[in-house]
Amino acid sequence: MKEETLKRRQAMLEFDKQYIQKYGKICGVDEAGRGPLAGDVYAAAVILPENCDIVGLDDSKKLSEKRREILFTEIQKKATAFCIATASIAEIEKYNILQASLLAMKRAVEGLQVVPEYLLIDGNQLPKINISMECIVKGDAISATIAAASVLAKVARDNYMKEQAKLYPEYLFEKHKGYGTAEHRKLLIQNGACPIHRKSFLKKILP
Repeated sequence: MKEETLKRRQAMLEFDKQYIQKYGKICGVDEAGRGPLAGDVYAAAVILPENCDIVGLDDSKKLSEKRREILFTEIQKKATAFCIATASIAEIEKYNILQASLLAMKRAVEGLQVVPEYLLIDGNQLPKINISMECIVKGDAISATIAAASVLAKVARDNYMKEQAKLYPEYLFEKHKGYGTAEHRKLLIQNGACPIHRKSFLKKILP
């Protein structure tokens, strides 16, 4: 299993290396929180030094919470530049979740202290940014820089939801992070929506 993990990590570095050789300074971009019924959507943009080998780095969905938190700190220490940004609940309701996610990505890239020469965007939709870029479907499992962005976005959003749980303890946001679990849906029906719920996401749950 360790050998397989090592090969996978090496493949992710090699994937990025192709783009670095072709374009120069590349930046991985990913989002977290498109699916939940509550909370802001987060995005992160990360530029890593060439051949930056971060042990255990992978798609954030495949990592334990503890491992993500360790990597969250290490990525920030080793990155050439990084930025974490959000789009608000109001913006999700105004524009729709896809457009709000792309807006958060745009803000993350524009917040970088170093200007990248090429963007690798996780998924199949491009944000409106005046930098050359391309979509990488399931990029968080293919590219080291996108994987790093996925970890930063995920941990930052989880931490935000833990803070929201202190304000709205009756919803147990610290457990499900706003996703539509059976427990969350039950608590929604029992308590109604709170200010951080995405009202447009609740039409099939609440009357």
